[in-house]
Amino acid sequence: MTRMWILPLTLAVCGSLVAAPQFVKGSIGAGVALLLLFVLLAGLNSPLAFPRSTGAAEAQRRSAVDGRPIVYWRAGCTYCLRLRLRLGRSARRMHWVDIWRDPAGAAVVREVNDGNETVPTVVVAGRPHVNPDPRWVRAQLPPSP
Repeated sequence: MTRMWILPLTLAVCGSLVAAPQFVKGSIGAGVALLLLFVLLAGLNSPLAFPRSTGAAEAQRRSAVDGRPIVYWRAGCTYCLRLRLRLGRSARRMHWVDIWRDPAGAAVVREVNDGNETVPTVVVAGRPHVNPDPRWVRAQLPPSP
């Protein structure tokens, strides 16, 4: 679980270290701007930027019932972040599985990617798609009620 927070915490600490000299010099505005930039980057690379994750077994069960795609992802992955941001509110209509929190999810991803944990891996109707185009993924969503 701590693995997913390493990058965001590193970014926050680095931001503090980069902004501190600006504050010492008396350049408050520059220091605040730098600190906010690093905090924003930390937030975007944290698990907080993604919908709540479920386990692989639960996601597969739910997907079988409601037909929604499953997205296997991990914190710090720029391709996962790209998919999440481009999906916007539609991301909430999918089942998200953090492979760093769920070993069964990581096993599913390795199985379909020749032993590699390549994410995002999106499973639609039982077929895996590695790093698909966000527009295509949005088109695969069932109509919202």
